[in-house]
Amino acid sequence: MARLILSIDQGTTSSRAMLFDEQGEACFTAQREFTQHFPADGWVEHDAEEIWTTTLTVTREALASAASSGDTVAAIGITNQRETTVAWDRDTGKPVHRAIVWQDRRTAERCAALRDAGHEPAVSAKTGLLLDPYFSATKLSWILQNVEEAAKLAERDALAFGTIDSFLIWRLTGGSEHVTDATNASRTMLFNIHEQSWDDELLELFGIPRSCLPDVKDSAADFGMTDTQVVGGAIPIAGVAGDQQAALVGQACLRPGMIKSTYGTGCFVVLNTGTKPVVSRNKLLTTVAYRLQGQPSYAIEGSIFVAGAGVQWLRDKLGFIESAEQSEALASGLGSNAGVYMIPAFTGLGAPYWDPHARGAIFGLTRDTGIAEIVRATLESVAYQTSDLLTAMQNDGAQLTGLRVDGGMTRNDWLCQFLANVLDVSVERPAQTETTALGAAYLAGLHCGMFDSVEALEAKWRCENAFQPAMESNLRDQLLRGWSQAVTRVTDG
Repeated sequence: MARLILSIDQGTTSSRAMLFDEQGEACFTAQREFTQHFPADGWVEHDAEEIWTTTLTVTREALASAASSGDTVAAIGITNQRETTVAWDRDTGKPVHRAIVWQDRRTAERCAALRDAGHEPAVSAKTGLLLDPYFSATKLSWILQNVEEAAKLAERDALAFGTIDSFLIWRLTGGSEHVTDATNASRTMLFNIHEQSWDDELLELFGIPRSCLPDVKDSAADFGMTDTQVVGGAIPIAGVAGDQQAALVGQACLRPGMIKSTYGTGCFVVLNTGTKPVVSRNKLLTTVAYRLQGQPSYAIEGSIFVAGAGVQWLRDKLGFIESAEQSEALASGLGSNAGVYMIPAFTGLGAPYWDPHARGAIFGLTRDTGIAEIVRATLESVAYQTSDLLTAMQNDGAQLTGLRVDGGMTRNDWLCQFLANVLDVSVERPAQTETTALGAAYLAGLHCGMFDSVEALEAKWRCENAFQPAMESNLRDQLLRGWSQAVTRVTDG
């Protein structure tokens, strides 16, 4: 009989449950995709009830698998799509509106107005973030202003706000816990990352009542027990982190200077800067990497809104491919990109551009352009965007010697090699690429005593393959110039 950690990985396109053993090895996975809603240009929503249903389904499947093997689930870790905003009735637990997704751009004008009014320096000083619709504050403000039920509930302190982790914990504990962790709180634009508390001035600026906010805990902490009527047993929820911070932990990037890049729906490059927050001079974000035993560690982060979502678009909207795996064969079958560049600004561009009004485009089309060229350009765009982020980090003083990568896209060997070529660094893929779920399991395991130290987590990391750069510098420079020229054609600048 083994002791296992159940990791709930609630992502942008699917909900997943994984079981990990004491060696950090995955021994079960269940996954369900859910519906993406696009009610207007630049708007992206999820049905929070569908998120809950899919999460509960995979959680029960994982618990049933453990029970059938006679194993014990010692604790639950949760990792989640960050910034996505849910508001619900404290009495009924019912959401008052669809969840507004991190990709959503509906509050771009509000952010611009706040920026024009001179608020961004103060907001950034407190939160490490830029005024952008990406973050939760203006999403929640929009709900309060546009959903009558939300406003009425807020008036009598009966409205609850949360990022997805808070909503899931509320449901898993039968409504007894309204909590989050410091990493998710740091992505709301309402949390002072220096004082590690909700900030009254920010709450006033965005018109958010304090009564709707969750309590903020360490990333490895007591988040409550599951309700036996919900999952069939009482299991401690012991670890929580936003998906990119969880991946940082899962990649064992636990020392200052270590860097990882996750390729899921979007792409997120995170550099551990240690116990002191570092302010970027190049439009990157300062964020909480994790908080353990009351001590926050910080990171600099660059966010790309579309990575795997571009491949999903090729599959679901254009019908160019039947599966993401086909993209590798199409890309590798070409000798070059034939001058075709894809700018995947479906919901604007993230770091370092921060242009919510940019929209996607494909440049360099000729009569010879076919499906393979467009597929390859979509994959290449992920590497070029990563290069933009790493250049910004290097301009902030980061010393880049290698990059640890993870996420579903990194199963594509062609992409990993192209990343190494464009970045001109070694790209290391771990033996366990689902490091987001693994990081949540590690945090829960730390709190429940399965893992005795951060150093024990570092010892578990294993490299499955290292991709070395193999591209002439002239070709690299030519490709990056072509990308830069294409970007300027879709941005305000």
